[in-house]
Amino acid sequence: MNLDFLNLGGYGQFVWPAFIFTFVSCIVLYVKTRNELLKQEKIFSKEFNKKQSAKIEIAKHKEVLSASPIHQTY
Repeated sequence: MNLDFLNLGGYGQFVWPAFIFTFVSCIVLYVKTRNELLKQEKIFSKEFNKKQSAKIEIAKHKEVLSASPIHQTY
Protein backbone atom coordinates (compact mmCIF):
# COMPACT_ATOMS: atom_id res chain seq x y z
CA MET A 1 0.00 0.00 0.00
CA ASN A 2 1.24 3.45 -0.89
CA LEU A 3 1.31 5.54 2.32
CA ASP A 4 2.51 8.65 0.49
CA PHE A 5 -1.10 9.27 -0.51
CA LEU A 6 -2.14 9.49 3.16
CA ASN A 7 0.77 11.82 3.87
CA LEU A 8 -0.68 14.28 1.32
CA GLY A 9 2.71 15.60 0.29
CA GLY A 10 3.80 16.41 3.84
CA TYR A 11 0.58 18.22 4.79
CA GLY A 12 -1.22 15.13 6.09
CA GLN A 13 -0.33 15.99 9.67
CA PHE A 14 -2.41 19.17 9.31
CA VAL A 15 -5.18 17.93 7.03
CA TRP A 16 -6.22 14.72 8.82
CA PRO A 17 -6.70 16.25 12.29
CA ALA A 18 -8.71 19.09 10.74
CA PHE A 19 -10.83 16.58 8.84
CA ILE A 20 -11.42 14.50 11.98
CA PHE A 21 -12.27 17.60 14.05
CA THR A 22 -14.78 18.76 11.42
CA PHE A 23 -16.38 15.32 11.14
CA VAL A 24 -16.72 14.93 14.92
CA SER A 25 -18.10 18.48 15.26
CA CYS A 26 -20.77 17.78 12.64
CA ILE A 27 -21.80 14.57 14.39
CA VAL A 28 -22.02 16.33 17.78
CA LEU A 29 -24.13 19.14 16.30
CA TYR A 30 -26.40 16.61 14.59
CA VAL A 31 -26.97 14.66 17.81
CA LYS A 32 -27.63 17.81 19.86
CA THR A 33 -30.04 19.16 17.25
CA ARG A 34 -31.89 15.85 16.99
CA ASN A 35 -32.26 15.60 20.77
CA GLU A 36 -33.55 19.19 20.99
CA LEU A 37 -36.03 18.50 18.18
CA LEU A 38 -37.38 15.44 19.97
CA LYS A 39 -37.70 17.45 23.18
CA GLN A 40 -39.56 20.28 21.43
CA GLU A 41 -41.84 17.80 19.63
CA LYS A 42 -42.85 16.30 22.98
CA ILE A 43 -43.59 19.76 24.39
CA PHE A 44 -45.58 20.74 21.30
CA SER A 45 -47.51 17.48 21.32
CA LYS A 46 -48.38 17.90 24.99
CA GLU A 47 -49.59 21.50 24.44
CA PHE A 48 -51.47 20.71 21.23
CA ASN A 49 -53.32 17.77 22.76
CA LYS A 50 -54.25 19.83 25.80
CA LYS A 51 -55.67 22.65 23.66
CA GLN A 52 -57.42 20.20 21.36
CA SER A 53 -59.20 18.49 24.24
CA ALA A 54 -60.19 21.88 25.67
CA LYS A 55 -61.69 22.87 22.31
CA ILE A 56 -63.68 19.64 22.22
CA GLU A 57 -65.00 20.23 25.73
CA ILE A 58 -66.00 23.82 24.85
CA ALA A 59 -67.71 22.66 21.67
CA LYS A 60 -69.69 20.01 23.55
CA HIS A 61 -70.65 22.55 26.16
CA LYS A 62 -71.87 25.06 23.57
CA GLU A 63 -73.85 22.41 21.77
CA VAL A 64 -75.72 21.48 24.96
CA LEU A 65 -76.54 25.09 25.81
CA SER A 66 -77.76 26.13 22.39
CA ALA A 67 -81.49 25.92 21.81
CA SER A 68 -81.32 26.17 18.03
CA PRO A 69 -79.31 24.03 15.65
CA ILE A 70 -75.95 25.40 14.63
CA HIS A 71 -76.51 24.95 10.90
CA GLN A 72 -79.82 26.10 9.57
CA THR A 73 -81.02 24.91 6.19
CA TYR A 74 -83.52 26.92 4.20
